Amino acid sequence: MRPVLDVRELTKVYGRGDTEVRALDGVTLSVDAGEYVAVMGSSGSGKSTLMNILGCLDVPTTGRYLLNGVDVRELSDEQLALARNRLIGFVFQSFNLIPRTSAVANVELPLAYSGMKAAERHRRAMSALDLVGLADRAEHEPNQLSGGQQQRVAVARALVTEPALLLADEPTGNLDSHATEEVLAVLDDLNATGRTIVLITHEEEVGARADRLVKLFDGRISSDAPQRPTGRHAAVVAR
Repeated sequence: MRPVLDVRELTKVYGRGDTEVRALDGVTLSVDAGEYVAVMGSSGSGKSTLMNILGCLDVPTTGRYLLNGVDVRELSDEQLALARNRLIGFVFQSFNLIPRTSAVANVELPLAYSGMKAAERHRRAMSALDLVGLADRAEHEPNQLSGGQQQRVAVARALVTEPALLLADEPTGNLDSHATEEVLAVLDDLNATGRTIVLITHEEEVGARADRLVKLFDGRISSDAPQRPTGRHAAVVAR
């Protein structure tokens, strides 16, 4: 089977001459379908730059990126927008929900961009909310939900297009310990059903939930190794 994500010798250089900064310096990484991978690194390690490239929000200076077998370099701007909408589900630290708009309408948004009819959008959005345990909060607006619930709505929105890759950038960065556990438990369960997840984090306890840990240092991969699942994910795997 082809990898969902396959990057080869990626570099990203900012500036020139004396001001040149190599944010990424020869990163090679492959993620297969169904894997749960955490990418960790301190500030300045290159993880945010890598996340932007993986999410097709930026382009590398050199190197190759295949997303679900498609060479991203060969896509037009319109095709890149379609890839972001259909192949990647984004979860951000800041939730990025629309205020004064119901949870279900927020989840429907990516489908509205694709021109799907309202009834089918609503059905799929409700199904995604059910996956994250929030079907009973479908008509609640963001300010009526806790931080953990808002992030779970954001996860549902990321899932609603049935993407090949769920890309989470510091998804627990704005959450307390209880809400963090809620969101990580959802990611655990999603991965247990076969979802491919790449999670960017600087928190060791969050990275420990993944089955594989990639560490970045000064724009390079310093380690890439499987790890024993812990906590709730261990229980899910054990079942």
